[in-house]
Amino acid sequence: MEINLDPEVLKAYGYTKENIKINQIGTGLINRTYLLSPLSEDKKYILQNINTSVFKNPQAIANNLKAIADYIASTYPDYLFIKPVSTVDGDELAYVNNEYWRMLPFVANTTSLDVLDNEKQAYEAAKQFGKLSRLLNKFDASKLEPSIPGFHNLALRFEQFTLALSTAPKELKGLSKPQIDDALERKYILDFFKSYSHRVDFPDRVMHHDTKISNVLLDNETFEGVCVIDLDTIMPGKFISDLGDMMRTYLCAFSENETDLDKVKIRLSFFEATVKGYLSEMKSILTETEKELVLFSGKYMIYMQALRFLTDFLNGNIYYPINYQTQNLDRAKNQFKLLSELSANEKELQDIIEENLV
Repeated sequence: MEINLDPEVLKAYGYTKENIKINQIGTGLINRTYLLSPLSEDKKYILQNINTSVFKNPQAIANNLKAIADYIASTYPDYLFIKPVSTVDGDELAYVNNEYWRMLPFVANTTSLDVLDNEKQAYEAAKQFGKLSRLLNKFDASKLEPSIPGFHNLALRFEQFTLALSTAPKELKGLSKPQIDDALERKYILDFFKSYSHRVDFPDRVMHHDTKISNVLLDNETFEGVCVIDLDTIMPGKFISDLGDMMRTYLCAFSENETDLDKVKIRLSFFEATVKGYLSEMKSILTETEKELVLFSGKYMIYMQALRFLTDFLNGNIYYPINYQTQNLDRAKNQFKLLSELSANEKELQDIIEENLV
């Protein structure tokens, strides 16, 4: 299949269609991604078009990555941080015909997964996300600009939900009444977070904010973690963003698109592997307050995602792509079930956490 890529994009990095092979790759829904294979080099590169509908300030992303890359290079030079390749003019991004592009080095002999198959993969992924945060423990997170303001702000997401609820048609509110009731009853999760949010030992850290399994590279043969990728959302946040998102996406064998809610269960062995991997890197720097909130991180992120799906359904499905009209409602049901499962297994899950905090 012929790929229609603007030659000026390639020119920005010193290439032409004649001296490079181009393949479109990736399963991501946000940025278009290509694999570039220069005919005269052994190296390969990843070329991405940045979706400015989602990331409205691409330069902020570029500035964030440069600041972190410079810090990592000076303090942990052996750590593999995927820094963008500069254009021929020395810029962090290429701006061509009103579109932003960036090039990244391709990491050979690695793989990224769309689905977790075993506990080792969960452990290795969690360990890699924890390692990046640990290495950036002394980096001043306030130097970073949010690439998506309010991304993991539960107060904002609840406010958006209540606004959608006040304007939604009666038909949609009727279809989703049990989930609306669930969302309102579980507001205690937001209130609980607020009671902790101003503690001095609950700091903002450098967080990835999108810790799904596909954002970690694993060694092709050993499946050990190599590095973290897809760093667009790296910005200041609470540790619960990363660990909570891992709990949301690693613990159930089925995604939020599963409509058979009997299948939505917590895999205890995957919970243990995730917590063990993350805390193997992070427990030495977590504060006492953060240690108290390890399990809560899962509740926070699952509740927030349930709210976001429900809000989108009430708004008429304007954000998340859907295959049928009630899909976002089904996704919300899925997430509320996962949240219930987390609460139902709370004692056993907390015991696992305590064992790994020792």
